[in-house]
Amino acid sequence: MAILTPGIRNAARALIIRDERLLLLRKDGGDRGERYALPGGAQEHGETLQDALERECLEEIGVKVMVRDLLHVADWFKPRDTVPPSTRQLVEFLFACDVPGSYEARNGHRPDKHQVDVVWIDLQQLSDVQLFPRSLSTYLTNCPNSRHGVYLGTMT
Repeated sequence: MAILTPGIRNAARALIIRDERLLLLRKDGGDRGERYALPGGAQEHGETLQDALERECLEEIGVKVMVRDLLHVADWFKPRDTVPPSTRQLVEFLFACDVPGSYEARNGHRPDKHQVDVVWIDLQQLSDVQLFPRSLSTYLTNCPNSRHGVYLGTMT
């Protein structure tokens, strides 16, 4: 494992499903190539998880989400683009969220690093795209049917 950056960060992620499609950030760049990730990000000092998720989604996907149920919690050791390479430990909180019915996928005013687009992906096609973290597609297969918070252990 690369150098572990001190401190553990909480991160809130939005699982937004509409018409059997999942809303994802499309990212490109760095040494990981094209990949997809859920909207959301790190919780700042003094923020609730809900506030962090609403802020991050407004910045990344350009809309205020309606935060609903906590679905899952997992640890994730996220590789960082630093010299020398380092790793950040995150505790990821995955929430079911909704967007207004009129919402069209688009970048917000402050896209995430390497974010190039926001897209709807058919749930049936999740195995065809590179999700980040990689193990996310496995968890998402059953996630929409789960209404109880579950600790998933470590995502890879």
